[in-house]
Amino acid sequence: MRIGIDTRMLGPTVGGGGLGRYVEELSHELLQLDHKNRYVLFLKKENFESIQGDCEKRLADVHWYTAKEQLVLPKLIDQEGLDLIHFPHWNVPLRLRTPFVVTIHDLILLEEPRSAKATTRHPLIYALKYQAYRFVLRSALKRSRAIIAVSEYTKSAILNHFPWVPSEKIHVVYEGITNLSSLQPSNTSPKNAPYFLYVGNAYPHKNLESLLHAFSFFHKIHPEVQLILAGRDDLFYQRLKKELSEIDVHPEAVTFVLNPTDQELADLYRNATLYLFPSRSEGFGLPPLEAMSFGVPVAAARRTSLPEILGEAALYFDPDDIEDMVATMEQALTDKPLREHLTQKGHEQIKRYSWKTMADKILEIYASCA
Repeated sequence: MRIGIDTRMLGPTVGGGGLGRYVEELSHELLQLDHKNRYVLFLKKENFESIQGDCEKRLADVHWYTAKEQLVLPKLIDQEGLDLIHFPHWNVPLRLRTPFVVTIHDLILLEEPRSAKATTRHPLIYALKYQAYRFVLRSALKRSRAIIAVSEYTKSAILNHFPWVPSEKIHVVYEGITNLSSLQPSNTSPKNAPYFLYVGNAYPHKNLESLLHAFSFFHKIHPEVQLILAGRDDLFYQRLKKELSEIDVHPEAVTFVLNPTDQELADLYRNATLYLFPSRSEGFGLPPLEAMSFGVPVAAARRTSLPEILGEAALYFDPDDIEDMVATMEQALTDKPLREHLTQKGHEQIKRYSWKTMADKILEIYASCA
């Protein structure tokens, strides 16, 4: 078969966080594993040289969630005469004629009102874009040859919101873990003081405002502990900085590391005392697994897919209960045997997840769609 992949979001710096990582690892593993099918990758200017391997590359310098994506991208794809194309996100052009499979990571915009309403647009423009999201998502689910869900939770969410989708059409395929721990420590190490770490974006459903409020109470009891937040520099992190200025906590107790490289992330994970993940809604949740690969204990919200993905290798708290978050931080800091137990459990838990295994299962899905 001649298979296309929409790789415009390839790489965390272009596609952003977990989605960019997913596209990057999917493409890399398929090109390593599969020498039977031919691959055509559609890339933007920013990441056109990022991918190497036995494949054909096409420049598709079309940004996502735009009118151009709906009007120009289907022509670029359809003219290739592909047997199948994989869209790693819900944004499948309505006019596309090429058969496709689609990966759905989450339905956060349907399930989390706070993130659904997070926008810099005029309310009317936003309302139109939100309706367009629902229409395009519904079309992608209906027209796809197969749907890949990254967790059982995501599959159940799809069936809950779109009960007309046949259950057998949805294939649960877990993501993998990028081996950042193989990177050697750099000369510029993070803070020597103990610190708690969060890695990811600052969208409202990530619940970082509550984390800051909880940490402000915790820091009064343990002023030696600091908090580091690492993610892409955008409007949401700028809003979070403003929020911090209005919270009763010393500004030097919280550090922002914006647009971190993989090397910087590895250094941050390696030296962290505890990884905190207060998100109210996740389809999978890569960062806490990455933390576990470094032997860092994890405390996470008892919500959505996180108990499924992290299992018994994490402490859990109610993300809407500030006191519970503070108590969990206290427990994780003061109970050394517990931290050692979580580290051991974490090393076992991450063995469940592999990018290679993911690619193998997705290859089987491609074959079933031929």
